[in-house]
Amino acid sequence: MKAAIITSTHKPSQQVKKRIQAACQSQGLTIDDQSPDMVISVGGDGTLLQAFHRYEDQLDHIRFVGIHTGHLGFYTDWIVEELDDFLLALREEQTNEAFDSISYPLLEVNVKLKDGSKQHHIALNEAALRRYEGTMTTEVYIKDRLFELFKGDGLCISTPTGSTGLNKSLGGAVIHPRLDAIQLTEIASLNNRVYRTLSSSMLIPADEYIRLYPQTDEMSGVMLAVDQETYPGEEIVEIQFQVAKERVHFARYRHTHFWNRVKNSFIGG
Repeated sequence: MKAAIITSTHKPSQQVKKRIQAACQSQGLTIDDQSPDMVISVGGDGTLLQAFHRYEDQLDHIRFVGIHTGHLGFYTDWIVEELDDFLLALREEQTNEAFDSISYPLLEVNVKLKDGSKQHHIALNEAALRRYEGTMTTEVYIKDRLFELFKGDGLCISTPTGSTGLNKSLGGAVIHPRLDAIQLTEIASLNNRVYRTLSSSMLIPADEYIRLYPQTDEMSGVMLAVDQETYPGEEIVEIQFQVAKERVHFARYRHTHFWNRVKNSFIGG
């Protein structure tokens, strides 16, 4: 098995990386940053997001595992004090050659620009189209049918695991990742005699999709965010969101149950 180790820049994460590298070498596990079978993220949820996007074109054969060097992260099964237990689990897996994993759905984002060009993105957490100065207006289609004319600060489209992030802060529901769905949540919508929206989060199943047609004269200052990356929105004429064909796979040594992750992250012990 080949492994890549992705770390944040702070010193504790770098020290943990050295320990993992030494353990991998002693166990005959190859360190390969180009085409790994496993990606070990050492740091926080932001580090794991970076690792995901670095290898998003290899999701069909990569498993991820997170080791948190600070407070317990949402995507993290191990904390640094449990590093010896993680290395033992890794060694036992190598011995038994039983590579177990659990997979979560992702968000596919397809963008059309004024010049006819297209962009394709994959999100682990969410994508958001929003205007930070003033409001934006966009037609919201569910599949090929107009659903509503939205006016407000923006819209957030999240995955089930991403439902605990920006979506939750906007009042959206927390969704279990066994549901193959995406969630549409409004950001400060205006409702009057001209603009009427549902004003409630919506779950879209895997066989449907959301299409946005923004009013191009209001796109100045609009940004499209896909996880931690942002893109200018001035040239966007259409965006389609749907459950991606790809899935993210996490190594399952003692994988933390989703609702335990939610409790640990937001409620505590």
